[in-house]
Amino acid sequence: MLEKYFSAPKTLHRLRAGPSGPYIDGFAAALARDGYSPASAVRYLRAAAHLGHFLRRTGRTMADLDPHAVEAFRRHLRRCRCPLSTGSRATNHHGFFGAKRFYAHLVRTGICQRTPAPTLCQAEPALVLAFREWFRMHRGAAEPTLRSYCRGATELLTALGDDLGCWTVQRIRAFWLARATQCGRATAAHLITAMRAFLRYLAFRGLCRLDLAHAIPAVAHWRLASLPACLTGEEVRRLLAACAGATPRCLRDRAILLLLVRLGLRAGDVAQLRLADIEWASGTLRVLGKSRSEVRLPLPQDAGEALLRYLECRPAVGGTDRVFVRNIAPFTPGVSPHCVSGVVKRALRRAGVVTAAKGAHLLRHTAATEMLRHGVPLDQIGLVLRHRGLDMTAQYAKVDLALLIQVTQPWPEVAP
Repeated sequence: MLEKYFSAPKTLHRLRAGPSGPYIDGFAAALARDGYSPASAVRYLRAAAHLGHFLRRTGRTMADLDPHAVEAFRRHLRRCRCPLSTGSRATNHHGFFGAKRFYAHLVRTGICQRTPAPTLCQAEPALVLAFREWFRMHRGAAEPTLRSYCRGATELLTALGDDLGCWTVQRIRAFWLARATQCGRATAAHLITAMRAFLRYLAFRGLCRLDLAHAIPAVAHWRLASLPACLTGEEVRRLLAACAGATPRCLRDRAILLLLVRLGLRAGDVAQLRLADIEWASGTLRVLGKSRSEVRLPLPQDAGEALLRYLECRPAVGGTDRVFVRNIAPFTPGVSPHCVSGVVKRALRRAGVVTAAKGAHLLRHTAATEMLRHGVPLDQIGLVLRHRGLDMTAQYAKVDLALLIQVTQPWPEVAP
């Protein structure tokens, strides 16, 4: 299989004669199967050969390969002067990534044993783990929310100790005020939510006083004090035009943008979308939102056509029914909410649209604003956006400036 990427007999002999030689052809076949480009496959195959020589020099065999050995190889690449490195020392990033892919291939073929990496849950205290499971089961929180809440709970538990009977309002407030000086307003707001949720959980289980959640002061913030960030119709057209093209990446990005700007979906809604959620016969889309709430939204014509065009050329990924997958090898359903916001950010940059907000939520605000400008009542906008209360949708009432001008009252001049 090496002949697919190399033609020189000398190079083929060198790659097959090294310590990685018995496995290098299988690795080449795996790279071709996973859809890697020839240029990337060449780099990774050279890195696999280099890794084999590195293991031999350090007195190890291929069966001894583990994450610690891969990390040692990464450090070696920074100062490598090996004559047998076959060029991978010039690109440390590709060399390290190729070594990781080769290790994963050897694990799949049974040559190496997988060493489990410690996870965040394993490092969390038992009380925080119980809080995580309770919040997942009873509140339906998503994994990113759980990570944020448990991070704040762990900080609080580490600072105040395991003896919950000694927790007082003064100690909690002192910790919070000291912690707030080390982060920005947005981080402080997330930490407040996490700590209050953890304290309410402790009170529910009878492990602390009921009033401790009120010990954490709020960050000064005035609701409805600013206009929601949104794009104009012209900017939306430029944004969609920036994803024009027939490549799988362009078709995927255009479908994502249309779902965000037409239906006001959240980034997590798009990332979790599955093939079974698209009901072509009825022209609707099933969305599983926060707290496991499920709604059906009408699928606009342009968004449906963009989805269909993408699905016709979407890379084949076995074992998953996710709609959106990675557009580079390996083609896995690894599209996260962060990746969806990244699609928006890159499209804004290509379109030359300058705005303070750059994530997927910008298009959610844009969708709500467009519905309001077309005369859709606020309660129906709230249904599409899946707001829990009308007060959440009320912020968009300030966007229609033409209507506000008609209802504004004259302001008397201040006497000198």
